[in-house]
Amino acid sequence: MSELNPSKVESEARRDSSGEALPIETAPSTNGHQLAADLHLREVVQGQRPGERYVRIVRPQLGRLRRVEPGHLVATERTLEGRSLTSRAWNRIRYALFGPPLSTAALPHERLSKIKALAVFASDALSSSAYATEEILLVLVAAGSLALQWTVPIAVAIAALLGIVAVSYRQTIRAYPQGGGSYIVTKDNLGTIPSLVAGASLLTDYVLTVAVSISAGVAAVTSAVPTLHDHRVLLAVVFIAVIMAINLRGVRESGTVFAAPTYLFLFAILAMLVAGGVRLLIGGPPPAEINAVPIEGGQALTIFLILRAFASGCAALTGTEAISDGVPAFKPPEWRNARTTLTWMAVILGVLFLGITGLAYSFHIVPAEGETVVSQVARMVFGTTPLYYYVQMATMLILVMAANTSFADFPRLSYFLARDRFLPHQFQFRGDRLAFSTGIVVLAVLASVLVVAFHAETHALIPLYAIGVFVSFTLSQASMVRRWWVRREPGWRRSMVVNGLGAVTTGIVAVVVAVTKFQLGAWIILVLIPLLICLFIGINRHYQSVRDQLTLERFNQPLTPPHSPYVVVPVDDLHRGTLQALSYARSISPSVVAVSVTDDMEAAARLRRRWDRWGGEVPLVILESPYRSLIGPLLSYLDGLQAEHGGDPITVVLPEFVPHHWWEFLLHNQSALRIKAALFTRPNTVVIDVPFHLR
Repeated sequence: MSELNPSKVESEARRDSSGEALPIETAPSTNGHQLAADLHLREVVQGQRPGERYVRIVRPQLGRLRRVEPGHLVATERTLEGRSLTSRAWNRIRYALFGPPLSTAALPHERLSKIKALAVFASDALSSSAYATEEILLVLVAAGSLALQWTVPIAVAIAALLGIVAVSYRQTIRAYPQGGGSYIVTKDNLGTIPSLVAGASLLTDYVLTVAVSISAGVAAVTSAVPTLHDHRVLLAVVFIAVIMAINLRGVRESGTVFAAPTYLFLFAILAMLVAGGVRLLIGGPPPAEINAVPIEGGQALTIFLILRAFASGCAALTGTEAISDGVPAFKPPEWRNARTTLTWMAVILGVLFLGITGLAYSFHIVPAEGETVVSQVARMVFGTTPLYYYVQMATMLILVMAANTSFADFPRLSYFLARDRFLPHQFQFRGDRLAFSTGIVVLAVLASVLVVAFHAETHALIPLYAIGVFVSFTLSQASMVRRWWVRREPGWRRSMVVNGLGAVTTGIVAVVVAVTKFQLGAWIILVLIPLLICLFIGINRHYQSVRDQLTLERFNQPLTPPHSPYVVVPVDDLHRGTLQALSYARSISPSVVAVSVTDDMEAAARLRRRWDRWGGEVPLVILESPYRSLIGPLLSYLDGLQAEHGGDPITVVLPEFVPHHWWEFLLHNQSALRIKAALFTRPNTVVIDVPFHLR
């Protein structure tokens, strides 16, 4: 047969079945094929006439791997298909719950419009209007009916504080259009330790936000349906699980789902405020009678009590920083859309909070066991009509969905901390739907633990609340003051005054909240934040140590020439799987020994007789174990072998048979898995698994 014309081969080989021009990078020929580095085969095919041959390109992974250029392959969605019936069934269930996987290229399309972003990032702040008034009243009512006259002044002071914080964060968003969360801003201007204080404060606040919002939502449900009160903990955990599942479906889908409850709540409360205001103006009696019986207080009305009421009402400001944390999630121009959404949120929250507080004060409403203040106001305005139940339903939905703000920001903050090596790297992982899956799941677990521990009682959780957020407020605004002072950017004087006022105000509030709520449980947060900071530093030191040991910088030691390793093959019997492992071991080294750990010397003798026929030139060592232990004797043998060879690395080749069905694993003792687990932490040991698949 004539020789193949190289020029003709190259010419023909440069086109595949689609006609695409392709260069060829080949490896040594194998069975008439030449293996390419990017998984295409070159086959020589006989032509129609004698001596005529041509080259055909064959792609064995066509459809699963797409070739971009030489040495660059892209995995397609088909690579996610299950290889077994069980894995395919699991994929169908997973895709039904969370949706099919999204390509990384789809990330820009997951951005949020201002309407959806208001629902995702502002639901926490807006929902706090449903319980902030009640928290003020719970403190003041302890001093009697006369103390309730401070309700409106305290609410006005909180609304003014909201305005200061909102204006300050507008400055932050403009200065950090890539995302101006407290952690990033503080790290950029004040350094690592202050940024870790901000990060720890926000993480604790996000967990508490979920617990408080869900508990308050369950309280709204039990106010309308009292028979569910004994099941509030179970309801809360179920709500957390549902929100976690929705967020695992991706940012855009969660925004679509949560938009409806947010706007239903806005319309419900605005309708209640308008109807209640009209009723007060025209002087007509409300549908429900007002309980105006004077209340005798058990405490004196002191400055400390007023400050406590103010600190409790400041729960209305939680979630205000969420928009500045999530600027990258907005559609372009990100920073401008984020500032607009922040302004909308502050105005709406101020109207709702002041409106509910004004109606509660006008109707002489006080907190009651088993019914929220919003429920009482709605009943005063609408009676027990369908409008009352609409308000309760909308309140329940927004309070439950308000937890979504934390589910949007907790994973994002965890990502930044993990990127800087202060949290495990798993928090950087984006799941199938481009959401930070690890952060979402961890947040759900922590919030569920809190809900169970505090029996889903909002009033028990509130004292732990708001400290972290005001600490982060203060650090963020103080960082912005330093930024303006150092960089002297256009308009820096006015901006520095705005952020300085925000820093001073929120700093004072943080101190007030910590002092007034210390004995009520706030001490837990004041202890937890330093512990988290120590945890962050410990994780960072570990990663830094790993990096220092793995880096090639300042590494001048040349690679040692390759040499044959000393190979140990643990065996318990002689079968096809054993022979396959022995064959592989001899292919990588001539120094191979088989070791059988046993307590049955008769079985060992039978193995020895069979070994003479099938074991070839590989020596067999019988290691008797009178205490019936497998791992201990094997490790001791490896220690002795390594000492004999001057501490050189040892390779352990494990023969392991793989059953056809997953449930068949339960029928075997899985000795290979136990050996792998024991050898995983052993230094200078390489473990190679040689599976033998059963049909």
